[in-house]
Amino acid sequence: MKRKNVRAGRDGFTLIEVAVATAIIGLALAALLGAVASGTRTNNAGKKLTQAVFLAQEIREWTIRLPFSDPDPGDADNPPGPDGSDPQVFVDDLDDLMDVTYSPPRDGVGSPIADMTPWSETITLTWRDAANLTSTVSAGSSNVIHVQVDISCQGQPILTTGWLVGRRQ
Repeated sequence: MKRKNVRAGRDGFTLIEVAVATAIIGLALAALLGAVASGTRTNNAGKKLTQAVFLAQEIREWTIRLPFSDPDPGDADNPPGPDGSDPQVFVDDLDDLMDVTYSPPRDGVGSPIADMTPWSETITLTWRDAANLTSTVSAGSSNVIHVQVDISCQGQPILTTGWLVGRRQ
C-alpha cells in the first residue's frame, strides 16, 4: 500500500511567507509615511511662499501710491529717510520707508495686519541712475528708486523681491 503525501494537498502559508509579506507591507507603509511627510513639508513651504508674495504685493501697492517726495513744504529740506520713529508710523512719502522693518507687516495702505505677528517686512530703498538702472546713486539724487522687500516668518527669510518706482511728472 502506498502512503499519501500529506504535504502535497496542504492549503495555507508558511511562517517564512508570512514574514516576507509582513516585511514588504511594512516597507511600503514606511515609504508611504515618508511621502506624506514630504508632501506636508512642501505644502507648508508653498503656503509660506504664497503668503510672502501676498505681503510683498501689499507693500508694492503701498509704495506706488505714495508721493515720490515729501508733500509737506516744511520738510522739503529734510534728507531722504524716515522722519519719525522706528518703525516709521507716519508715512507721507516714499522715502519714509527707507530701511524700515514692520512686524506685524503692513497692508496696501500702510495699516498693520494684526493677525500676522510672526511675519515681518524689511524695506530697503536705493536710488538708481535713470540712464543705467543697475547703478545706484546717492539718496535723493535721482527720479528712480528701487524698492527691495525682504519677507520673513519667525525670523526665517522667505522671499526677497524688488521693483522700481519713478517720479511722476
